[in-house]
Amino acid sequence: MAIEIEWMRLTAEELRARAAEDALVIIPVASLEQHGPHLATGVDIILGTNVAEETARRLGGPVVVTPCVWTGLAEHHMEFGGTVTLDYASFAGVLRGIVRSAARHGFKRMMLLNGHGGNAEAVAVAAGEFSIEFGIRVAAATYWHAVPEVIAPLLERQTGLMHACEAETSLMMHLRPDSVRTERLEEAHGPGSTRVEGQPPGLALRRSFKAISPSGVIGDARVATAEKGARLLDAIAGRMAELLRNPKLWA
Repeated sequence: MAIEIEWMRLTAEELRARAAEDALVIIPVASLEQHGPHLATGVDIILGTNVAEETARRLGGPVVVTPCVWTGLAEHHMEFGGTVTLDYASFAGVLRGIVRSAARHGFKRMMLLNGHGGNAEAVAVAAGEFSIEFGIRVAAATYWHAVPEVIAPLLERQTGLMHACEAETSLMMHLRPDSVRTERLEEAHGPGSTRVEGQPPGLALRRSFKAISPSGVIGDARVATAEKGARLLDAIAGRMAELLRNPKLWA
C-alpha cells in the first residue's frame, strides 16, 4: 500500500508523527494566469502540484506535500485577462504563514517548489528569510531551472521549458487533456525568449507578455504530445527527488 503524501489527506496526529520523523515538507507554488490561446489558466497549478507529488513519491523517505499556493506574481500577464496576481508583500506573507505553521508543528525541512517563472526570484528570497526567521532549513527552486539537463533532451524545438510551450503543453496533454484546446495549437507559438536582442539572462527587466508575444506563448507548442509530457514528468520528478535526497542539502 502506498504511503500517503498529501498533507490534506492526513490527520493531525499523522502529521505530528511525520514531523517527529523529520519529514520534508514540499510546498508547491504556482500562479493562475493566461497560457496562450490553447491552454487553460490553471497550467502552473496543475503542473506544479504534479511535479511536487511525483517528486515526493520518488523520494523514498518521510515527506508530505501541502496543497498548492495557487496565486503568485503575475503582473506581466495581466493585459491578457484571466490572470490573478499578488504584490510581493502579500505573496511572501502567504508563504510565511504556511512555513511558520509547519515549523510550529515541528517540521524542520521545507521546500518551496515553484512552478511559475514570475515567482522564481521571490521564492528564493523568501526561503532565505524564513530559514533565518524560523531557524529551520527552507530551500527553494523553480523546477525547470533546477533540472534543465533532463528537460532539454526531450524537446524538439526548444532548449528548455518556457511558457505555454512545447514542454508545458505536452505535460498538460498528459495530465489534463481536457484543459488543452487542440484546435488552437496552430496559433500556439511565439518568440523563443522573453528578452530583447542584446539582453543577457543576468539582466532582469519585466515586460508585459502581450508586448513580447501577441499569442501569449513563449516557445512552440505545435509539436507537443502527451507521450512527451509523460516522459518529461518522469524525468523532472526523478531528478528533483535525487536533488532533495542529498543529505548535505539539509545538514
